[in-house]
Parts: sequence; C-alpha cells; structure tokens
Amino acid sequence: MIAILCAGIATILIPRRIPVKLIGMIVIRLTGVWLGEWGTGLLRQRYAINYSFLNWSIEGVPIVPAIIGSAVILYLVTSFLKWGRYYK
Repeated sequence: MIAILCAGIATILIPRRIPVKLIGMIVIRLTGVWLGEWGTGLLRQRYAINYSFLNWSIEGVPIVPAIIGSAVILYLVTSFLKWGRYYK
C-alpha cells in the first residue's frame, strides 16, 4: 500500500495518464521502487551521498527514492507510448 501511495504521488508530480490503469500502476509501482532503491544505493556506493531524507521509510519501503523512481518510470513509459497525454 505504501508503494501505491508513492506511485500516486508520482502521478501528481508528473500529471500523465497511466496506461492500462491498474496493471500500469502496479508495474510503475514495482519498477519505481526498484529503480529508486537501486539509484540511491548507487549514489551511496560511488559518490558517498547519504542524506537522511533518502533513508525515510515506512514498512521497509523507502519513501523518497520510491517517489522519485516512480516518477522517472512514469515519465519514461508515457513518453514512449501515445497514451502519455497531459491531463487538462
């Protein structure tokens, strides 16, 4: 549920239609959390970047990396599909 909330916040940050509604939300949620955790791990390992807000988590889900990762995945998916139209 926390990851769904992070994907919902990502749709607020990048107001685009999610393709295939529920299935698209699940895919964006899972890949966004994975991308966010991978990206922050890479930043910690290579560049020794370790800000405290990157470690905020609820039930083991890192909040800020999950939101950023979901926003990036949402942008990439909707950019390459013609469903990616902005809300009006």
